[in-house]
Amino acid sequence: MKTGVQIRQSFLDYFARNHHTVVRSSPLVPAQDPTLLFTNAGMVQFKSVFLGEERRDYVRAATAQKCVRAGGKHNDLENVGRTARHHTFFEMLGNFSFGDYFKRDAIAFCWELLTREYGLPKDRLKATVFTDDDDAFALWKEVAGLANDRILRLGEKDNFWAMGDTGPCGPCAEVHFHQGDHVPCAEEQAGRRCLGPACECDRWLEIWNLVFMQFNRDASGKLNPLPRPSIDTGMGLERIAAVLQGKMSDYDTDLFAPLVAHVSTLSGKAYHAREEDDVSMQVIADHARAATFLIADGVTPSNEWRGYVLRRIMRRAMRHGRMLGLREPFLWDVTGSVVKLLGDAYPEIREQHPRVVEAVRQEEERFAETLDMGMEKIRDYIAAHKGPGPKTVDGKFLFTLYDTHGFPTDLAQEVFQDAGWTVPAESLTAYEAEMEAQRARARAGGSFQAAGEDGAAAVYQRLSAELPRPTFLGYADLAAPARILAMVDGGRRRPEAGTGETVEIILDRTPAYAESGGQIGDTGTVVGRDGQGEILDTYHRGSQLIVHRVQVTQGRLRENEEVAVTVNPRRRQGLRLHHTGTHLLHAALRQVLGTHVAQAGSLVAPDHLRFDFSHPAGIKDPELERIESLVNEQVQANIVVTPAEMDLQAALQSGAMALFGEKYGDRVRVIRIGDFSTELCGGTHLGSTGEIGLFKVVGESAVAAGVRRIEAVTGEDALRHVGREEAALRESAGLLKIPPLELPRRLQKLLDEQKQLEKQLAQLEARNARSRAEDLIASAKQVAGVAVLAARLDGLDPDGLRSVVDLLRERLGPGIICVGSAVDGKVNLIAAVSKDLAARFPAGKLVQEVAKLVGGGGGGRPDLAQAGGKDPEKLDAALALVPGWVERTARG
Repeated sequence: MKTGVQIRQSFLDYFARNHHTVVRSSPLVPAQDPTLLFTNAGMVQFKSVFLGEERRDYVRAATAQKCVRAGGKHNDLENVGRTARHHTFFEMLGNFSFGDYFKRDAIAFCWELLTREYGLPKDRLKATVFTDDDDAFALWKEVAGLANDRILRLGEKDNFWAMGDTGPCGPCAEVHFHQGDHVPCAEEQAGRRCLGPACECDRWLEIWNLVFMQFNRDASGKLNPLPRPSIDTGMGLERIAAVLQGKMSDYDTDLFAPLVAHVSTLSGKAYHAREEDDVSMQVIADHARAATFLIADGVTPSNEWRGYVLRRIMRRAMRHGRMLGLREPFLWDVTGSVVKLLGDAYPEIREQHPRVVEAVRQEEERFAETLDMGMEKIRDYIAAHKGPGPKTVDGKFLFTLYDTHGFPTDLAQEVFQDAGWTVPAESLTAYEAEMEAQRARARAGGSFQAAGEDGAAAVYQRLSAELPRPTFLGYADLAAPARILAMVDGGRRRPEAGTGETVEIILDRTPAYAESGGQIGDTGTVVGRDGQGEILDTYHRGSQLIVHRVQVTQGRLRENEEVAVTVNPRRRQGLRLHHTGTHLLHAALRQVLGTHVAQAGSLVAPDHLRFDFSHPAGIKDPELERIESLVNEQVQANIVVTPAEMDLQAALQSGAMALFGEKYGDRVRVIRIGDFSTELCGGTHLGSTGEIGLFKVVGESAVAAGVRRIEAVTGEDALRHVGREEAALRESAGLLKIPPLELPRRLQKLLDEQKQLEKQLAQLEARNARSRAEDLIASAKQVAGVAVLAARLDGLDPDGLRSVVDLLRERLGPGIICVGSAVDGKVNLIAAVSKDLAARFPAGKLVQEVAKLVGGGGGGRPDLAQAGGKDPEKLDAALALVPGWVERTARG
């Protein structure tokens, strides 16, 4: 029996023997494709090749691609763990031809691998083809020897693939494996016959999809033949492993079994003993894989787009852990088994595992209280609404659960559905506005946007195919002769441009650097025989073309004209300073904070740099000082910066860091700064670190959960910053008439004195408020037979309000109290209910009702609750709501 590791490797080895270049998996965050949530298929990293925007050194490729499908049209998260083959993370095995071989060889490779290499019985395989694809039908007969009755023709829904509404598309063929007639079939149970591979049952399991990309669909829907038809295939590793290992479920294969066993050991529950427990173990096994790979590729839990989907996956796993009796954080521990299982195939998860553990544990600890509180509220709701009526959930309760307790509504829906309740569409209207932004992020996983949907994209797609790749000269030269190959304006190609017009120009060679890797594009000048222009920006179109946005300042510039191109040297030097400074900063961060630090984004500008990186907590001042000192030590050492070109694999094996979100070719540029830093980087750099002069950190902040940002300046910009700081220090010291170095001690003394005065003032206000207690008691009203006191006591913080409420409770006896105060533009509210009334009039619900009007929220126990708000002007009106709320609540 082949193991999952052997199946993956034998696939890659087979295609390597058949002259395919084995390409490493691209990251789960698609490089240069903001329209796609996650990499969800093997062809994603080759999208620009299929679209004709990029040419590579090979025309055949094979990959084992890590993929995630959760969100967008693949948003069936609730099915993961409940079926045999739904997963969030999976591996896609694929072979690709870029205008080389086509249907015959694709079918031959597929059939030989399945039947000879993997040894699958031929009589248990069938193929499906697109209804009009006579070529594929004939080739399955000729190449694979399949009889007519073992080849099914199916329609566009099943056997036709398209990259988008327009663009490359084509028929596909699928190979299906017969799992056995013992597998239940709904058609047969209904008295009809099983439809074979066309049936919805699991008797025939699709194992490989071959896409024959042979057409380009235009806006009218017409299919035009592509000049160079291509092949894109995909076979799920988990699925073929189940077939080859004789398992009916992916979770029983050796790709999942160790993870399920780990969860079984942690929970003390046996696998395959109880269906509900099996589902929970499978959910955790799957979600631990997804969390490990997503975090290793730079995604962090958050409430935004990719981070939100990751958070949903992790929190669903945590909920199933509770169902197994796991009260302490556990998911972080399961990620260790993921690394043991898959770390050899994907070394990045082993390298990033400390960061994975930190991020997962932190999310578990943060969500634990919310999860327990939410589950308790749901149990109470179900208990309170038992009866003969329909089991439907009130949307207002779902909103309160999210708004007050932070319990995710999608998770609440799944909990209710597991308990046999329904959440109808009308129940969602109560919190639709609050949830819309998050739902949009979760389902915004978009699909490919086809080239040709706008004029510019169509023009550049054609130009990428027609024009040679421009030569970049900017590592050595800041000026060079060049020829204008093409000129584009508003999606239209044009032969020339005159004074005042702005156009996009493509040159055959250029010293101007196109924005990439965080470094912004160069500016400069273009001078021709009859005119000249200013380069406003330089950037890539697709992965091949370098585009200069040029404003013509004099005369005219023309296509095919010889021109002189010059880069702004002062601006370029600023970019070089800050780019080399960024590499030094990255290395210093990893030395001081730990190797879990990974780049999560950057900006290299002429006058500053910004660096985002993974780190679970704020950076302490001593750490920041050490980081800055470490960088400046390298600056003072004047280390030579050495660039070198090499193969990607050799570069990675040499220890060079590959950065999150970057797309690398087979040949890469490596920037080495002594023994301190080695990174893959195509940017422009200094000759030695001493040119930086001075490196100065100017800011440190949080960007998102688990992501920090450092801003810094170098060279003259650093000196100017230090000068401004010293001027501000002297000015501040002058105001206090003290030497600058005494400023911290004097400020601390002033702050201590102010804090003491504020404390004395708060005590005085509290005494004044307590002295008013008798007057407040006298103002209490009888509402529905209950003593009700609502009053405003400005100037009191929550502690001061609470002390007054304690006194009022003693004096009032049985009754309801709600007091509020306005302090520094904010509202504080406290509600208290005597214990004999707390069940009928919960303080938490009262304070929520009042807080809504002042733009806030809160909660607490039935007898005591607290809230805050942002609108003091509405405090009186909010407190006036109290008697009416008591009367309505009394009526039930």
